[in-house]
Amino acid sequence: MKWRLKKPVVLVGMMGAGKTAVGTHLARDLGVPFLDSDDEIVKAANMSIAEIFSRDGEPFFRLKESQVISRLLAGPPGILSTGGGAWLSEANRQAISAHGVAVWLRADLELLWQRVRHKNTRPLLRTPDPYGTLKSLLEAREPVYALADLVVDSRPGLSIDAMADKVVEALATRPDVLERK
Repeated sequence: MKWRLKKPVVLVGMMGAGKTAVGTHLARDLGVPFLDSDDEIVKAANMSIAEIFSRDGEPFFRLKESQVISRLLAGPPGILSTGGGAWLSEANRQAISAHGVAVWLRADLELLWQRVRHKNTRPLLRTPDPYGTLKSLLEAREPVYALADLVVDSRPGLSIDAMADKVVEALATRPDVLERK
């Protein structure tokens, strides 16, 4: 089935929820561009997210993140994957609501932990107790993620392809976002 995307789809959720993997697949299925706000920040700064956090701090990173998200929302309709903390910003939520639709890829703590525990690219998890940190972040962020326009649940064993299909099903409930060609 062919679809036409009318406005940007912004994937939000925790690190490890599958925003980049699902977003890439979803963009390919819908024939639209895929952009990752973290990748765009890295390109603009010419340093890794971890280096930005270390050198300039999280507030500076969040400022740059908001600027990049606003710029990407102004482009043609596509799929935008955001960092786990991007949706926490009221300004980002307002910009996303004004120009696109937010989809929360919801995953439980154990699934997230399985996906992120062996990665050293997560600056917020560079703590003495990364599991406890992840748990605290999830508990604090879930009420804000729940403000997203749509929610798609992940579970262990669900393929990237199946998750992308679930996102399309959710988007299809919004004729202002996705329509059949």
